[in-house]
Amino acid sequence: LLYFVLLNVQTRPEGTLLDNFERTIIDDSRLAGRPAEIFFGKMFKMEVWETLLGSMRVGEVAEFWCDAIHTGLYPIVSKGMRLIAQGKDPLEGQRHMCGMGNMFHYHSTGFPELDELMRTPQPLIFIMELLQVGDPMSYQRESWMMEKDEKLQTVPIFHMQGNLLVKQRQYREAASKYKEAVLLLKTVQSREMPGDIDYNNLGRMIIPLELNYCQCMLELEEYYEAIEHTTELLEKHKGNNCVKGYYKRAKAHAAVWNEKEARRDFNMVAHLDITLASLIGRELKALSESMKEKYWEEKEKYWNKLEKKKNNNTEEEIHDKDEEEEEEGDNGKQEDSESVTTESEDEVGEEKDKAASPPILCAEVCLPLTLNLSQCMLELKQHQQVVELNNKLLKKHKGIIC
Repeated sequence: LLYFVLLNVQTRPEGTLLDNFERTIIDDSRLAGRPAEIFFGKMFKMEVWETLLGSMRVGEVAEFWCDAIHTGLYPIVSKGMRLIAQGKDPLEGQRHMCGMGNMFHYHSTGFPELDELMRTPQPLIFIMELLQVGDPMSYQRESWMMEKDEKLQTVPIFHMQGNLLVKQRQYREAASKYKEAVLLLKTVQSREMPGDIDYNNLGRMIIPLELNYCQCMLELEEYYEAIEHTTELLEKHKGNNCVKGYYKRAKAHAAVWNEKEARRDFNMVAHLDITLASLIGRELKALSESMKEKYWEEKEKYWNKLEKKKNNNTEEEIHDKDEEEEEEGDNGKQEDSESVTTESEDEVGEEKDKAASPPILCAEVCLPLTLNLSQCMLELKQHQQVVELNNKLLKKHKGIIC
């Protein structure tokens, strides 16, 4: 007599294939690099998998053919497993309704091959390997497998672990803990009605965790990641006067030379909290100094490029002049033997000489360098030098739209 108790079964559904001549592969878990874990007796969506695994031994690899009556929910299961393999929340983006309701609401799983299976359910072939059977309490459960209370109890643990890792300057590991805590709260929040008290309270719990994550990104110098997360946070919580969010985004913008955006966010911080005015004053002064250094560096870079280009052009002109003098000497020796040159030949020669000189090509190279140099000088308030430089530029390239 066989019977099942509540067990944690670690399995690898190595492949899901269509029942056609080509045996088209739909999923291959070996590419994800992690096995799936199934709880017996927990009403797993793919109930047939419990039946299949119950016939296997640990270490066994088996292939099963399943009729369409058992595979109708496979697209939903596959989508969730794909998102989990990517480190994402399988419920991310869903509305307050059941999984099947979300499929009908959005008309897509986000994966074309799964959408086709949703439209036309069909028999599938599963190749499975049973890796391990263990006690359900012997491992750390995934967030999507926890009950609501269990998730809420785990959040402060992750928060505390993240704080300890920050003190040890292990910012990457700390960011991972904060992200796991945010994922738990978002999963719980997705089950609440938007606008309800519980929904809003969960949103407020997410804010400090997101800010801590962004601080870790600043420490790791992943500034664009910090900008993306703070922007998303500020858009979701506009009415909460999230001073720290604006401050962290300003620091990230300043680090990647977004001066306008950094000044805007720093000024917003001073506007929302007057007690931080002195701090913001120092930050703005430091931003001005760093931008000034950047413009000096860029001015030097563009100036050196222009000088190098001018030197190259001068060397080419001298070389061309020497070649012309040599050609004129050779032509002088042959003048006695050549009596007539037609007017048309002279015109062709003039056109060749014009084609040999590349004023437009020079302009294409020099113009952007000179204009970039002028912009740096404007930022450094060297207005007179900008006027002189651009006067020379316009005189030199009269025939080119500048």
